[in-house]
Amino acid sequence: MTTSKPKTLEVVTLQLPSRQRYQENLDTLLLHLATHHDKHIVVAPEVFLTGYDYAHMGTAAKFSAMALKTLKKAVNEQIVVITLLLEDGDEFVNQAVVIHRHKVIHRQNKVKLFRLGDEDLYLKPGKPKKVKPFEINGVRYAVLICFELRFKELWKQVEGADVVFVPARWGKPRRQHLEILSRALAVMNQCYVVVSNSSDPDMAGASAIISPSGDAVTDDYADAIEGSIDFREIKKIRRYIVMD
Repeated sequence: MTTSKPKTLEVVTLQLPSRQRYQENLDTLLLHLATHHDKHIVVAPEVFLTGYDYAHMGTAAKFSAMALKTLKKAVNEQIVVITLLLEDGDEFVNQAVVIHRHKVIHRQNKVKLFRLGDEDLYLKPGKPKKVKPFEINGVRYAVLICFELRFKELWKQVEGADVVFVPARWGKPRRQHLEILSRALAVMNQCYVVVSNSSDPDMAGASAIISPSGDAVTDDYADAIEGSIDFREIKKIRRYIVMD
């Protein structure tokens, strides 16, 4: 495995609704992976495969575990980022998984649960120390799951990442917050931020690929938003504006 950074990576962030039938969602994701087979990175919305199906958590978790096995078989050279409802003993977690070359490279349970959405009533929070950068092929990545984007201590923990993924189910009333926070994170940490938000009717959209200067590729009407991560841009801005 090489440890030298590429000059660019092609990325697609998905902006999709979660259907009631879990298998339909998995089929949709697999179709997008095939359609965008030329992209290096694919990011899906938070709990895209099942939504927050609180009435059927056990069923959702079992399906998610099965789906993860399917995705591991399907994903080779791409990097795929998704969060899943999974069982943890007698409890449930919302776990971000990063899949690459048929393996889960990184796992991270959601630390900050959104009380307005009753997440704290159904889910076990993750450990804050697990929120940290990880490396694939010389590139430092990190994940913040939806509501976690609001917490400045987590911004500090992902400092140094070249790319931060934000899978989300962010509601319409707070759309402006998502836009402001994701762009601010890119500018503050001098990195790319890739937001993948659900397009369910009550969700904000605003999925985006944001550069270290705060410029964003976004399209509320697209199921898939395509863009590039240019590591020369990261290097240039970190040299030009030295943050120490």
